[in-house]
Amino acid sequence: MSLIVARTVQEVRTLLALPRRDLKKIGLVPTMGALHSGHAGLIENARSGSDFVAVSIFVNPLQFGPGEDYLRYPRPLEKDLDVCERLGADLVFAPEASEMYAVEPRTFVEVTRLGDHLCGPFRPGHFRGVTTVVAKLFNIVQPDRAWFGEKDYQQLCVIRRMVQDLNFAVEIVPVPIYRDADGLALSSRNAYLNSEDRAAAPALFRALSIAAAMIEKGERAAAVIKESARRFLAEHPRIRLEYFEIVDPLELQPVLDINAPVRIAGAVWIGKTRLIDNVAASPPK
Repeated sequence: MSLIVARTVQEVRTLLALPRRDLKKIGLVPTMGALHSGHAGLIENARSGSDFVAVSIFVNPLQFGPGEDYLRYPRPLEKDLDVCERLGADLVFAPEASEMYAVEPRTFVEVTRLGDHLCGPFRPGHFRGVTTVVAKLFNIVQPDRAWFGEKDYQQLCVIRRMVQDLNFAVEIVPVPIYRDADGLALSSRNAYLNSEDRAAAPALFRALSIAAAMIEKGERAAAVIKESARRFLAEHPRIRLEYFEIVDPLELQPVLDINAPVRIAGAVWIGKTRLIDNVAASPPK
């Protein structure tokens, strides 16, 4: 079966009627396109974990704030469709913004508390935009399972909580971060980096790794760990630190004394490009 491309909500619902009638398990991989190896991993996981794989490609304007990169966000649709077909996706939903938001929206989905830290304060309204569009996609596709990467860990937690609180009949499947050989987390925004910026970019992962190693060796004071990471990043003049935090892995609240598993997350600017990354860490038993 060749890849089917749908542009409208009605097309998606019509095309999914047959596999749903045949009791096939429908998997969804929501993306904003500009697909890379990390997205490929999500699609491959969905291919092995469902009978019918739908991929959405939609650059969602609701999750971009003023001055962010909505207009310049890469949109190589033909290349993305080739990737989806090669990986065995069955359906791509690639709507225009006018299809997803036929009128100015008055209804939004918002998860409180989980966006109070990390990216939330720096991108006001971002997670409301994410949860609103993902809720719409869940309503349109009605998947049995949906795959999300841990690179956007805060987004993953927010979507999980939305699904739990609103009783969506979908299982959220997390997929570990895909990285280049030097540790840089794969991201569509990596394409913005010039050669010098790209050489500096892995420093964020190294700072996260330093922090994780300190925790795993027994350091309990989050302030001490964060200061070590910040000093390391300060040695890289091309990098401007936005935040570096240690939070609990469910509610994403800052931790002062580390006595249980945590998530270490950071965001940096390199030139005009914002990169995020995170790692898990646990204190010794």
